[in-house]
Amino acid sequence: MTESASGKKSLSMTLLALGIVLLVAALYFDITKNYSGLGSMRGAFLVCGALLVLAGIYYIPTVLHHRAIINFIFLFPLLFTFAVTVIIPMFVGFFYSFTDWNGVSFTKMVGLENYAAMFKEPAFIWSLLLTCLFVIINMILVNLVAFLLAMLCTTKIKGVGFFRAAYFLPNLIGGIVLGYIWQFIFSNVLTKILNSPHSALAQTKTAFIAIIVVYVWQYAGYIMLIYINGLATVPKDVLEAAQIDGASEVKTLFAIKIPMIAATFTICTFLTLTSAFKQFDVNLALTNGVGTVRGFMGTRLSNGTQMIALNIYNTAFARDMYGYAQAKAILFFIILATVSLIQVRISNKREVEM
Repeated sequence: MTESASGKKSLSMTLLALGIVLLVAALYFDITKNYSGLGSMRGAFLVCGALLVLAGIYYIPTVLHHRAIINFIFLFPLLFTFAVTVIIPMFVGFFYSFTDWNGVSFTKMVGLENYAAMFKEPAFIWSLLLTCLFVIINMILVNLVAFLLAMLCTTKIKGVGFFRAAYFLPNLIGGIVLGYIWQFIFSNVLTKILNSPHSALAQTKTAFIAIIVVYVWQYAGYIMLIYINGLATVPKDVLEAAQIDGASEVKTLFAIKIPMIAATFTICTFLTLTSAFKQFDVNLALTNGVGTVRGFMGTRLSNGTQMIALNIYNTAFARDMYGYAQAKAILFFIILATVSLIQVRISNKREVEM
């Protein structure tokens, strides 16, 4: 190694070491809530540490991988932001789930008490089961409705552009606003049309159905666009050949179109699954989780329409049990990640079979 390369290596290692030390110090001061003395400079430590790490990477003595290093430096702001906003909070949250964290600080480690307590809480178990039922129903309904709309919007009917825009429009409305709009419809409009003294939101079963209706109405248009794009990739010469051979529209659909857009089905089912699992805003605005359930685990519940995301939110912000809520969130993440991976694996296997 030349003297110049040796000097660059020493400089690179020094800058990297200093940068890592500053980053760790900034993280330590933030976790321990030490905002006095050096702790007041944690923001400066964070920025300077990131810059020193970048400089250290840049000065690594290499020729073959120099372009890769430059590319990494350009990607670093995005990677750094992702780490600060997602990766680090996830690990910090995992740590807090073993404490009695109150949102500001914690006094002691409680071990697995938070995880054990959630499985003894009837309201949480009900929310988990209700969410699973909600996901199954909506995966079927949203994809079915979206695919039928996509088939309609890929025909040669007049005004197809208007229909595409109209079906997609509900997805542009925020979930909170959408929930309050439909709350007014269920409580004031439909009661007068059906001449009913009670709103559909007054009973747990009908309120749950109402949430499903609103979710399908909102999300089907978005999934429809993905199916439209998938159907557009089916080669026209294949469709023409099937038509010449005398294949009916139904036969063409099931024998050609659906197998050729198997990847689109994988994407749509994944998006529908993850979105339905994380349902929060419509649930909050439409019913706020209210609903009576009698006899579940030997108790009477008042959160009959509360799904798991809303349950976690209420545990943290209504009951001020942030450590307990964080434990629920960790379990929710594990369930969602596991189910998503299984769904993608099964869908990919079916793609190969098709």
